[in-house]
Amino acid sequence: MRRALQAICAALQHLAALQHGPYVAGQEQNVALRWRDDATYPASPMLTLDLFFFCVAGPAVVFAGISKAGFGSGAAFAAATILALVVEPGLALGVMLPLLMLIDASSLKPYWRKWSTIDVKLLLIGGLPGVVAGALLYSVASPDVFRLLIGGVSVGFVLWRLSLATGLIRLAQARMPDWAGLVFGGIAGFTTFISHAGGPPAAVFLLSRGLTKTQFQATTVLLFWVLNIVKFLPYAALGMFSTQTFLANILLAPFALLGAWIGVRAHHLVPERVFFGLTYVLLMVTGCKLIWDGLT
Repeated sequence: MRRALQAICAALQHLAALQHGPYVAGQEQNVALRWRDDATYPASPMLTLDLFFFCVAGPAVVFAGISKAGFGSGAAFAAATILALVVEPGLALGVMLPLLMLIDASSLKPYWRKWSTIDVKLLLIGGLPGVVAGALLYSVASPDVFRLLIGGVSVGFVLWRLSLATGLIRLAQARMPDWAGLVFGGIAGFTTFISHAGGPPAAVFLLSRGLTKTQFQATTVLLFWVLNIVKFLPYAALGMFSTQTFLANILLAPFALLGAWIGVRAHHLVPERVFFGLTYVLLMVTGCKLIWDGLT
């Protein structure tokens, strides 16, 4: 694990050099992972913290908290999908990551040590290279590419769930082997980087492992708590944070905590069919809109 993290840090330094070039301080030349200030990088897209932004972002963040804390985080990425409709995709991802980390931290305690240790390890080992792959793609891709990817993941998630419900797709009933955890972990690491949508790939593997509902929830909470921490460094290196996103995080933090609080309680009270029914509608509409924006 330590070697993998060291490799990620080396790759991030390379990405920072590609993005911004060397940083000169006195006589020394040093490539650094910096908190991007919009005054220093005036060409970067701006985030307008107006009433319209918070009318969209507030409910989206509450929804993410409910999903992550109560329903296996499978639909938490809907918040980033919704935000990507009103701001640049990179800014939407940058705004959401610290909030998702806050939700992770607030929902970890109720599920502490209730996870499946072996399954978390397998998904994490596979997930780290997936995060690196997502960072490399982001360093060269345009915003429209990420609109297409976020929209495609959203629509694909809905179609996958509907196919399962109608019997068009059947998951293997047999327990998946350990190596499958590495594969699906890699997919989860990549999709969580580009759209915060690592939940579905992880769920495909975990649902075959015979976990209880609480074990499944605890495993996903721990998995994405770690992956979101790992993602923070490449997000910073790629300039996805700014003073504006930091201010947005402070103002939206109460919405995240409220959503997590509701989610922990809804885990035992609210039928999943009701929650995900609303989620599918939101994801299909917003996903199609992002695909249209990316193509046009």
